[in-house]
Formats: sequence, C-alpha cells, structure tokens
Amino acid sequence: MRDEYRREEASATAKLTYLIIGGGIGAVIALLFAPKSGTELRGDIADATRKGLEKGKETASQLQEKAGEYYEVSRERASEIYQTAQEKAGTLTEKARTAAAQSVNPFTAAVEAGKEAYVAEKRKTESKAITEGRPSYPVENQIENKEENN
Repeated sequence: MRDEYRREEASATAKLTYLIIGGGIGAVIALLFAPKSGTELRGDIADATRKGLEKGKETASQLQEKAGEYYEVSRERASEIYQTAQEKAGTLTEKARTAAAQSVNPFTAAVEAGKEAYVAEKRKTESKAITEGRPSYPVENQIENKEENN
C-alpha cells in the first residue's frame, strides 16, 4: 500500500514538473518569436519567469500538504497497530502467568498454554474460512467418505 502512495506521488510530481517545464519552454519560445522590442521582450520573459516560480511554489505547498496528510494517516495507523499489539501481548502474558500459577509443573503449564493457543488459532482460521465461503476441510475427502459409507 505504501508503494502505491509513493508511485502516485512520484507520478503526480513528475507529471507536474514536466508540465511546468514544458509551459516555461513554450512561453519563452512564444516570446522570442513575438515581434516586440528588446525591452518589452525582456519584461515579458521576467513576467513569465515570475509566474512560473509562483506556480512552482503553489505546487510545492500542495505537495507538502499531501505529504503531511499521508504522514498523519500513517502515524495514526501505526499507533493503532502498536496499541493492539500491546493489548494482545498483555493478554497472552496474563494467560501464561495464570496457566503457570495454576500448574505445579511448569512443563505441564507450557503444554496447556500451547494447546490453548492452538485451539484459539484453529478457531480463528475456521471462522475466516467460513466468512470467506471456503470450507476448512478438504471437499474431496468428504465425497470419498460418503461413497465409501454407501
């Protein structure tokens, strides 16, 4: 997802840069071929240059605003992920402490904690499969089992 934002920014920046450069070159060529005196021509070139610089500053400020927005969104998302990870780590730590305290033998407590983690992970996987519309068991095996039973 980050790569998409970078590509979009780079693409937009490159396009805008080429547009400004092309516009500047076109304006200079148009001024050079216009039938004006040297003083008027220099004044027109100075005006075109000033306008190009102003456009460049506007574009830079817009890009800065976009970058700020992307930074804010990224920072908020990272903060949410960090908080979620902290909460889950705290929960798992508490479960491990409880299991260790309930058991006399630490090896048994570790085995029980592993079993609980396996069951929890299996439930998650099964619920994801159900919500995605995929069975969590091989369909072919069920068909074969039904044929053997008949």
